[in-house]
Amino acid sequence: MSRNNSVVNDPSAPVVEPTDPSRAHEQVVTPWDVQGSVSADGKQLAIDYDKLVAQFGTRRIEPELLARFEKLTGHKPHPLLRRGMFFSHRWAFPRAITPRTVAGVLIPFCAIRELDKILDRYEQGKPFFLYTGRGPSSDTVHIGHMIPFVFTKWLQDVFNIPLVIQLTDDEKFLFKHELKAEQTREFSHSNARDIIAVGFDFKKTFIFSDFDYVGGAFYRNVVKISRQISFNQAKATFGFNDSDNIGKIHFCSVQAAPSFSNSFPNIFGETSNIPCLIPCAIDQDPYFRLTRDVAVKLKYPKPALIHSRFFPALQGPQTKMSASDPNSSIFMNDTPNQIKNKINKHGFSGGRETEEEHRKYGGDTEVDVAYQYLSFFLDDDEELARIGEDYRAGRLLTGQLKARCIQVLQDFVKDFQARKAKVTDADVHAFMDVTRKIEPTFGKQL
Repeated sequence: MSRNNSVVNDPSAPVVEPTDPSRAHEQVVTPWDVQGSVSADGKQLAIDYDKLVAQFGTRRIEPELLARFEKLTGHKPHPLLRRGMFFSHRWAFPRAITPRTVAGVLIPFCAIRELDKILDRYEQGKPFFLYTGRGPSSDTVHIGHMIPFVFTKWLQDVFNIPLVIQLTDDEKFLFKHELKAEQTREFSHSNARDIIAVGFDFKKTFIFSDFDYVGGAFYRNVVKISRQISFNQAKATFGFNDSDNIGKIHFCSVQAAPSFSNSFPNIFGETSNIPCLIPCAIDQDPYFRLTRDVAVKLKYPKPALIHSRFFPALQGPQTKMSASDPNSSIFMNDTPNQIKNKINKHGFSGGRETEEEHRKYGGDTEVDVAYQYLSFFLDDDEELARIGEDYRAGRLLTGQLKARCIQVLQDFVKDFQARKAKVTDADVHAFMDVTRKIEPTFGKQL
């Protein structure tokens, strides 16, 4: 079961070999490594998001919060929100309130939901801004990288607020020793072209490379943040050891700095009390746990976070898609035929070994990569539900499921490539111009 070469797939596709049982381990989720757990019998397991919520101390996004979102904004929540692809956010206790333990269970008495605070500001017409980013490790992005950017564009359109996008070319140089600084800086500019093609509002969006932008007010915040984080804190949060270069340890301050409005005098001047909302994959949360602690010490507002699930690699939901592994990824410059071949040959299947078994027992949508991809990119909720029901009931075969996935991804990539072809060098320069002034507009117009 659940092999790449299910009977309804390409018969030449490779079998996913079981993992060595001696390598059994718990799941690992850090900003640089994502692996599902491996059981004692050698089975690779999907990422356990309930465990991550408990481990990181976050909270799932509740239906009533989505209802409030729709009521305030007049927009139906994005499919990525409705389907739980963005599934978690941070929450906090007022300082005067202490959580209670009842029968051994922690009760979040009077907990403050961070997204509620952001919606409060929107309702009151108070300012906030969006912050997201990309670590440029290759000259193009893959389809998984599109998830936070597509969602962030939607948030910018709904809220009508400024957005800053950090390209961490310095981080990729520090963490990937095979890359040169000149390469990662070049990657940041080529990735900026991809990001612009998503369709962000030029009048409200600033894209910056750390190598080009860090200085002035931004660097003053980096230094202020650095002084508040001890080496022991960095080691405990990120797992650094004595052989790691000091740039890795310091970088957490660089990624934290865009959370604070006065890091961008070209947008906010010296104003330091405007909070931000950060859409990101949940593996980035450790950075912002530290950032939120530091914000209190610096008397800055804490950033609010909304976390996405990982976009699975072609090989299965036990890890995320990676630009470093071309066989795990569908890139945004792939041809239609390349997309088709990658899905058919490498896409992990939730189908049974034979058609007879599949018809009888049905497929597993929880591990089937084609279905998971449709969960991210198919707009029609009813069609997705029908596909899932038919696949689990055995009425839909893996080959048919993959064919629909291929069509959806080919259309998405084709539309993206058409938009990217219109992005000029002048556009990239304009979005990344550090001298450009942005006049912010904020929130609901009262």
